[in-house]
Amino acid sequence: MKMNINTIKHPTLLIDKEKVIRNIAFMTDKAKKHKLILRPHFKTHQSAEIGNWFRDFGIEQITVSSVSMAQYFTKNAWKDITIAFPLNIRELEDISELAKQVKLNVLISSEATAKYFSENINNSVSYFIKIDAGYGRAGVKAENFTEITKIVQICSRNKNIGFKGFLAHFGNTYHAKNKEEVLKIYQMSKKRLISLKSHFVKDFPNLILSIGDTPSSTLSTDFKGIDEIRPGNFVFYDLMQHFIGACTLDKIAVALACPVTDIYPERSELLIYGGAVHLSKEYILDKQGNKIFGQIVTLNKNSWQITDKPMYISNISQEHGIVSVHHDFLKSVKTGDLIGVLPVHSCLTADLMRQNGGFLIV
Repeated sequence: MKMNINTIKHPTLLIDKEKVIRNIAFMTDKAKKHKLILRPHFKTHQSAEIGNWFRDFGIEQITVSSVSMAQYFTKNAWKDITIAFPLNIRELEDISELAKQVKLNVLISSEATAKYFSENINNSVSYFIKIDAGYGRAGVKAENFTEITKIVQICSRNKNIGFKGFLAHFGNTYHAKNKEEVLKIYQMSKKRLISLKSHFVKDFPNLILSIGDTPSSTLSTDFKGIDEIRPGNFVFYDLMQHFIGACTLDKIAVALACPVTDIYPERSELLIYGGAVHLSKEYILDKQGNKIFGQIVTLNKNSWQITDKPMYISNISQEHGIVSVHHDFLKSVKTGDLIGVLPVHSCLTADLMRQNGGFLIV
């Protein structure tokens, strides 16, 4: 549907379909070139319609971040799903029910969870062992062969359970300052996983290594030893990815349309209807250490345009955004106009806008 600015009354997430399709094409081509399984993470868009765009590129295997998300995409005819979040044993009944309908993979990250899983699952489910390859958020340390062996032994007691391999998320790449740092983190993390695979592959010749982060999936050209990638953010990209060096601004496929509700010429600032409940409170720092909560773009009939001089949201609260603007731009804008915001973190913005506003595909 073409964008009609006159219909927008409140913060609305604009999705540029052409850019999304180009981003999907880029990642699917890359996976084919390096003989990788591409299992995209659907937590970024969480949309049945956008999910169908992936099908046009031959994607049949997906990643989600919750049981409820797996249920949603199961209802939309996806049949091969990895829930890339450590198993929540309170949801095991729902997981077992899902396993009747789809080919399901879950994550095990401790002996205690493995024991409960092994003793209580009644339907066919495969599992990855969640590995901490340096990020420090979740999973078994890559070098802890003893605990990993115990988890495998515990799960092997149940014939319904199949061992899929090792899964990691190199989330520390999102904290990198440039491409070089991303690739350094990636190579160090990959080395740990390959060492782990080398240790267990004799007993499990079909095990795979699955990694998932957009910066390294986008920037790396060396995937030797890796079997599967699970990037998600690449479908939209965002300002954080741009600052890291993973994408150019023209690849960012979402912008939040926000009404201008007040103008403060003496401060060279605008007040927009668009705050933390729409964008989140995630920020990046510019070279001077100033917080940036989003970059301003001008909206046109079919999409948006990058301004000649960058302008940013400098402060944010629940519903309010304060935009620092240039004097020339200040003269061209009036109360009631719409401006666009490239989000810092598109995954969070898309999730929030599912609850507080809406979407418009342009």
